[in-house]
Amino acid sequence: MGLFDRLRGDDAPRVAFFGIDGVPYSLLADHYDEFENFAALADEGAAGPIDSIVPPESSACWPSLTTGKNPGETGVYGFQDREVGSYDTYVPMGRDVQADRVWDIATEEGRDATVMNVPVTFPPQRNVQRMVSGFLSPGIEKAAYPEDLAEYLEGIDYKIDANAKLGHSEDKSEFIENAHETLDARFEAFSNYIEQDDWDLFFGVFMTTDRVNHFLFEHYEKDGEYKEEFLDFYRKLDDYIGQLREQLDDDTTMVVASDHGFTTLEHEVHFNAWLQEEGWLDFEDDDHEELGDISEDTTAYSLIPGRFYINLEGREPRGSVPEEDYEEVRQELKEELEALEGPHGPVADRVVEKEDAFRGDHDDIAPDLVVIPNHGYDLKAGFKGHDDVFGKGPRNGMHSFDNACLFVDDADATIKEADLFDITPTLLDLLDIEYGRADFDGATLL
Repeated sequence: MGLFDRLRGDDAPRVAFFGIDGVPYSLLADHYDEFENFAALADEGAAGPIDSIVPPESSACWPSLTTGKNPGETGVYGFQDREVGSYDTYVPMGRDVQADRVWDIATEEGRDATVMNVPVTFPPQRNVQRMVSGFLSPGIEKAAYPEDLAEYLEGIDYKIDANAKLGHSEDKSEFIENAHETLDARFEAFSNYIEQDDWDLFFGVFMTTDRVNHFLFEHYEKDGEYKEEFLDFYRKLDDYIGQLREQLDDDTTMVVASDHGFTTLEHEVHFNAWLQEEGWLDFEDDDHEELGDISEDTTAYSLIPGRFYINLEGREPRGSVPEEDYEEVRQELKEELEALEGPHGPVADRVVEKEDAFRGDHDDIAPDLVVIPNHGYDLKAGFKGHDDVFGKGPRNGMHSFDNACLFVDDADATIKEADLFDITPTLLDLLDIEYGRADFDGATLL
């Protein structure tokens, strides 16, 4: 028994969480004969598909997954959010998350937490034993705390993210090689700190799965040129998950989850082009490039993914819709979005009003409507360069609200009609940390 064991106590429960960004449950379940380690987790514990959040975008999903709270409480709605009372936008980072993360709660209870590569965590927090920030971090030196963590990561050629630009090439070989290198270094770092065994909560995310899905998912679903390379990548991920599970002791529960599902991308939908075409959106001049260029004649505008804002008087700087007309205008827009037909059928699976998705002290920048698309329609915004409403870019895979995945290596867990909000209270239960049942938008799965 080491000193840390004596201080912590041999029977103190621990959790090792591994995020696999954007991995759909069906992908893993359909290949349990090949992905034997995921199959073992499902057989010996609990596994199943879960829902994501509104909207199912990583920058909003990870704050909700790690807090158990909706964007109205986290304050993060997507990759790009707008300032209160302004048309200015910003990219949310770690300090913009307005709710306690699961590792904050654990730390307050005297538990040690190692946090690695979670999206929307830059700059790294200093209230945990170690952290390397994830997606959108500028580099390892600034993203890692403490200093010896940065030194170690640089020594193993650790990459915060795969090079997605390589995926734009028709020849995917260089992109696939880079994805494997990123995955390998991520596993090496996770394995190293799992082995150090000085934490109560380990929380690490494999982001490269999302990148591979964006550029290879159609090849997988439609027997394309790179289907075997796609499956090879997931065979390696399965092996790494198995090795990490072997490193854990009997007092540690492994949890594996994704933040949203994935499906083949058939068409991009450029919603600001559609709004302009239908007379909802107008610009001050023809050289418009950003949200701030919209004119007083604008009734509504969009931000990704599928978020719609009414240009409301008193809320927007050049608001044109009187407050007394808000509900009527919003209902009209909702009906038009519900009726919008694309090249392969209706674009919207459903259109969600903000009151049905967002609650909390930070809902003042909540979108008025959010479109959850049918599979195949990837929702874009953009304020310049898209004359056509429907198009196709270099990506062939897109996020889905349904079919995210959750594995809990505990036979007492039940995964049924679950969503991202249930993960944090489940982790706290596994850590034997008390909390109020009304503290979260989700509930424990134990």
